[in-house]
Amino acid sequence: MILYNVTTSLEPSIADEWVAYMREHHMAEVVGTGCFIKSTLLRLLNEEDGGVTYAAQYFSVSLEQLDAYQAHFAPALRQEMDKRFAGKYHSFRTTLEVVE
Repeated sequence: MILYNVTTSLEPSIADEWVAYMREHHMAEVVGTGCFIKSTLLRLLNEEDGGVTYAAQYFSVSLEQLDAYQAHFAPALRQEMDKRFAGKYHSFRTTLEVVE
């Protein structure tokens, strides 16, 4: 199993709106692509510099499905995120293999 992790640091002023958007729209749209079997949203508790940071985790059964997501769906979904929250967040992505 593959874990695709998107860690996002937000300006505190948009945190509530961003979380609502993730819960109500974005995460369901990502899973709805058929490339992932489930997702979860976590908040980092050890914040630094007064920021707000979340990790959205998406589980895929193969690297091929993750590659398909990145090639066919990710650009449009990222563009939609940028339209809503441009300049108020920063994300980085990691890919991990679930060992156990």
